[in-house]
Amino acid sequence: MGSLWIALRAFFAALFDWQAAEKIDMALTGRLLPPPPPEEEKKSLAPPPPKGPARSEALTLLAALQREARFIDFVKEPLDGFSDAAIGAVARDIHRDTGKVLERMFALRPAAKEGDGASVKLPAGFDTGRYRLVGNVSGSGPFDGEVAHHGWEATECQLPEWTGSDGASRVVAPAEVEVK
Repeated sequence: MGSLWIALRAFFAALFDWQAAEKIDMALTGRLLPPPPPEEEKKSLAPPPPKGPARSEALTLLAALQREARFIDFVKEPLDGFSDAAIGAVARDIHRDTGKVLERMFALRPAAKEGDGASVKLPAGFDTGRYRLVGNVSGSGPFDGEVAHHGWEATECQLPEWTGSDGASRVVAPAEVEVK
């Protein structure tokens, strides 16, 4: 039954597909099949190298904010018992260092070319990912308004690549142990 099935498949393949017909003819007449692909093509067909341990890019960003700006320590610290002046002094450093991390990794720029307070006319079908309407919104546009906030756009995304272990892939900041 196997040979009959192959013959029927070959018959219908040759009947309805000229490329299959050529291949069947080449096999039956003993002509050589096309040569194997060149070495470059073989390399492109090779499976990609195995990836390193997986880690969320969000955790990578959070780890950088903690490492360079002590961001999580500040947010998780209870502020009761600290004076406003003490909080402000610490916040100034965290604000500066967080800004450095965000600028280095994302090179943030205003999303709208118009500055805050500028008049703007948005056509019907405007890009809702770039502009969000607030206030008295009705209809489908065009819309006349004033830029309340210019928004932000990342002009690049340069997150460090995770090189740690799978077991530590969710650790945002490792525990510090002081050796005595």
